[in-house]
Amino acid sequence: MHRSCIHYAASKQRTEYDSPHHVASRHRADDKLQHLRKLPQPSASQTILEHTFVLPCAKIEGMNPKRVEEMYDAVIVGAGAAGLSAALGMLRSEEFASMQAQGNKPKLLVISKLQSLRSHTGSAEGGIAASLGNMEHDDWHWHYFDTIKGGDWLVDQDAARILAQYAPQTVINLERSGVAFSRTEDGHIAQRRFGGHTAEYGKNPVKRAAYSADRIGHQILHTLWQQCASQGVEFAEEWYVTDLVLDDTRSAVCGVVAFDTHSGNVHAIHAHNVLLATGGAGRLFHTTSNSWDLTGDGMALALAAGLQLEDIEFMQFHPTGLAHTGILLSEASRAEGGILRNSEGEAFMQRYAPEHRDLAARDIVSRSIMAEIDAGRGVADPKDPEGPKDCVWLDMTGIAADHMEKALPQVCETIRMYANIDPSKNWVPVKPTAHYTMGGIPISLNGEVYRWIGDERQRVQGLFAAGECSCVSVHGANRLGGNSLLDACLFGERAGRTLAERIAETFNEDSIGENDASRDKTQASDSEYRDAVAEAAAQRKVDLNTLLNATESTVAGNEDGTDSSASDDTTASDINAYGLLAQLGSIMERAAAVRCSHASLEQALSTLEQDFSTAAQQLHAHSNTAQYNQEITAIWEVRNLAALATAMLHATDARQESRGSLQRLDFPQRNDASFLAHSMIDATHNISWQPVHIVDMPPQARIY
Repeated sequence: MHRSCIHYAASKQRTEYDSPHHVASRHRADDKLQHLRKLPQPSASQTILEHTFVLPCAKIEGMNPKRVEEMYDAVIVGAGAAGLSAALGMLRSEEFASMQAQGNKPKLLVISKLQSLRSHTGSAEGGIAASLGNMEHDDWHWHYFDTIKGGDWLVDQDAARILAQYAPQTVINLERSGVAFSRTEDGHIAQRRFGGHTAEYGKNPVKRAAYSADRIGHQILHTLWQQCASQGVEFAEEWYVTDLVLDDTRSAVCGVVAFDTHSGNVHAIHAHNVLLATGGAGRLFHTTSNSWDLTGDGMALALAAGLQLEDIEFMQFHPTGLAHTGILLSEASRAEGGILRNSEGEAFMQRYAPEHRDLAARDIVSRSIMAEIDAGRGVADPKDPEGPKDCVWLDMTGIAADHMEKALPQVCETIRMYANIDPSKNWVPVKPTAHYTMGGIPISLNGEVYRWIGDERQRVQGLFAAGECSCVSVHGANRLGGNSLLDACLFGERAGRTLAERIAETFNEDSIGENDASRDKTQASDSEYRDAVAEAAAQRKVDLNTLLNATESTVAGNEDGTDSSASDDTTASDINAYGLLAQLGSIMERAAAVRCSHASLEQALSTLEQDFSTAAQQLHAHSNTAQYNQEITAIWEVRNLAALATAMLHATDARQESRGSLQRLDFPQRNDASFLAHSMIDATHNISWQPVHIVDMPPQARIY
């Protein structure tokens, strides 16, 4: 990628090139390339206003590597906030600068299943938490306490301390990189209240979330991508990673296998270091705020490679998903004055959280909504007035219309577009929507993946993770709003710096970046790396050919060619990944959405481990063309989700208590004596327990 990408200052009025629709369309971007090159370059005196974009240059246009290297020093899987922060953390580190000064240039590749600017980070709306104190006095110690309390004391407190203490530095560095935060009248970064964030250790709500209207994720994602582009990061976009390859002892990483959706080729990608930053798994549930691509790929890769997942039973449901679409209506809508009301018009949160009401922690608000619905005080979606009364009202009419449009433009646009409602005049139907995966791949404070074996952490050499697919256990049993972007950027950068340190260790003084044979003698030899990754790639090619060339007779599981989980007139050839994805969402919704019991979990497991898993294995492509065949990746995604769903249900059943986002109807109380510990589950559903790191905040009652 060229380092001399031309930066333009965009006007306040969004250009066609700058629009999300245009960004999502690569072909239209190419069509505009010649036009953009003719635009006049800005003078030195021009200031960058609301939008800044990078002119596509020769390598950015295709965003695919010219060739796959024999060995990479680092491969980052995922190009959202965590993956891009990791790349920048590595590139901006002292170790990287030292290697460059010595004439060594580590080989880095960022692989993304999407065009990078379509990563789910861009959908984050409300803010990023930091105790800047720009609006009112704040203290990082209060943020530290709120994070621990918000996570219902399942938070590792050493991680929470780092998160809170370095949050202001993270936000300021984002601003210096180009994030256009909303401003106070005197020019400081503006902040708003967010659920669970308080002053003086749980007393009054405090304005802690730094925001950019209600589009902070869009700002952060574009800024991080532009910074990576300017530093020449090489991307492989719309490549789908199918396998994480470890050595025979599962103690070191060897590389990954990736499927290029454009060419239809399977690539063996050898790497000394791999960092997973693949996002969450909200698509496990029918009602979710997550985009279609959040299918738990990184977590499933870890399970398949013989690693564990930590606290995977904790899935956060955001209280305000728009009716039955699940589209997120930011917590900012309540921070700006929105009120939740039941069918009787009552502002019911004052009964469940007398002090913080609508800005209590998300799990508290979601459970309260479900309690109102269960008590018969729910409302139907106005688009389906005869349908189930499984929503409540979000009343935003108390917010001044002009202020609402300025502070919540995306929320207003979403409501008008998908509900045909004017939020300044009418109440909006909402219901809890699957939003964030608290658990994930277990990592250290520096992003290093480990296995919990024999009551100790055993690091997997060269393997890292960051963001929502990982679990440094900074969120515990429930994440506070504003802490997800902070987690991704802060711990992503830390992982990137650690990655750079490790790469520097593998360079000796006389080696150069192209001389891989002289480096990394502490790990398996290069030939062993190539054998392991090449073997995995060969197996994946066989799987791909099977999916492309399967016939109805080879995939039919029953004698009559029907799927037992489908209707009688549905043949195996009618089974498709998208239908199974919808089935899985319904199964998980019934079993574990907001609340669950052993009976609901057992029923879901029975369905998944019998009928559903059989149907998932019967899937095949309905076209024998590998190029641009989205059904191929959809099949792999469904299989990943199926493996992840069974792990989640087993871990949920094993935790016989209610804590944070997990509400067990058969075990309604928190049980610190037995379950103040992290669940660690593997692909065989063997579960061990790792103690929570308690530093200076012993568990106490959680009241808002």
